[in-house]
Amino acid sequence: MPTPARAASGTTRYSTVAIILHWLIALGILTLIAMGLVMDHLHLDTMRVFQLYQLHKSIGISVMFLILLRIGWRLTHQAPALPGDMPPIEKTAAHLAHAALYGLQMLLPLSGWAMVSVSVLGIPTVLFGTVPWPDLPVLSTLSDKAPVETALKMIHHWASWGLLALIMLHIAAALRHQFVLHDHVLRQILPSFRASSTPRHKGETP
Repeated sequence: MPTPARAASGTTRYSTVAIILHWLIALGILTLIAMGLVMDHLHLDTMRVFQLYQLHKSIGISVMFLILLRIGWRLTHQAPALPGDMPPIEKTAAHLAHAALYGLQMLLPLSGWAMVSVSVLGIPTVLFGTVPWPDLPVLSTLSDKAPVETALKMIHHWASWGLLALIMLHIAAALRHQFVLHDHVLRQILPSFRASSTPRHKGETP
């Protein structure tokens, strides 16, 4: 039986579009974090670092567009309600965590774009080696770029760690719902692989 909250909302799962966007964004963000750690902590040759930075920027801009689509879809489509018996303080914490996730997911690509735009090196961005990507206006024409670039690097760096911490918390909460509370929350966002037709019983003709 559905909980009262689920019955009231009329929605028990995220839509297919929301699910696809969720997992594409998750894959993109985890890839970007891994690439960032590699670029920061491994000693690679200059050309490899350049290639990684270009790919990092390409994936980051792509993820930014996916996040914008996800936010637009979320604002125009009803999401499943949280379990009716979930304590109010946990519901508030869940909503705040989701808001923080969306906020950091937008802050990171925007701060990265701003950082590239104000870079003293002035290296152009070409998405996936094909599409030229412009710098942000004003930032690219500053007379003293170095201090602004340093500040943006700090913002990008700590926002990355903050997002990673929130992702770990998000995963832990989802696993708690699945294996401790035994409710429907995690299943709402998991892809569904149901068969397109009902299996035939033994003895039925094709």
